[in-house]
Amino acid sequence: MQLQSIQSELQGNTYPGRGIIIGRTQDGTKAFTAYFIMGRSVNSRNRVFVTDGDGIRTQAFDPSKMSDPSLIIYAPVRVLGDTTIVTNGDQTDTIYEGLAAGKTFEQSLRCREFEPDAPNYTPRISGILNNSGGKYSYAMSILKSDNGDPSDCLRYTFTYENPKTGEARFIHTYSGDGNPLPSFEGEPTLLELPQGDIDSLTELVWTSLNEDNKVSLFVRTIDIATGLTETRIVNKNQ
Repeated sequence: MQLQSIQSELQGNTYPGRGIIIGRTQDGTKAFTAYFIMGRSVNSRNRVFVTDGDGIRTQAFDPSKMSDPSLIIYAPVRVLGDTTIVTNGDQTDTIYEGLAAGKTFEQSLRCREFEPDAPNYTPRISGILNNSGGKYSYAMSILKSDNGDPSDCLRYTFTYENPKTGEARFIHTYSGDGNPLPSFEGEPTLLELPQGDIDSLTELVWTSLNEDNKVSLFVRTIDIATGLTETRIVNKNQ
């Protein structure tokens, strides 16, 4: 798979929807993850990320404009011990509860499917980062309809047991804009994670997203040796 730049990959798609990037920094010392949301409707754009314990949740920027909280108000990021969970929906809670009960990432998601938002049937994308004893690994999942047919849920899990330095994987909900919105296809895109601190990486992702459609961005680094984290949140609504 050819290595892509974050800038070209994001700028080449005006509406990837919601996206998860997970990888390892250039110096090899930190795990990296980013999660962003985009929106086309007033309801979808009327959101911000706010901190919630070790994670984050979505919140209405203007509660008077919130017409339907289902599918857009949830906790995208939660932390369970050495595991950070990042998803595009309330399956964050499903994974958290499954892992706490001794299930695997994949087993935890067996009870979930794509979102019930016909005709898009938005995929549920999820990721977990595990940092334990100086060993870092991560996995990604996508649950999607069978080419727009809701009678079947296609389930794909991608596991990265020894992430390479300076590389990341990118999975998102839509392959592009449209009506209905076309679902993501293939395995997560291989991205170059350039050298820089969390602030420069946050700026790179945020400025590469389509100006009209971007809503919020979460970025976190996790020191692999110590477990210490740094987090940045950017909201278009201020």
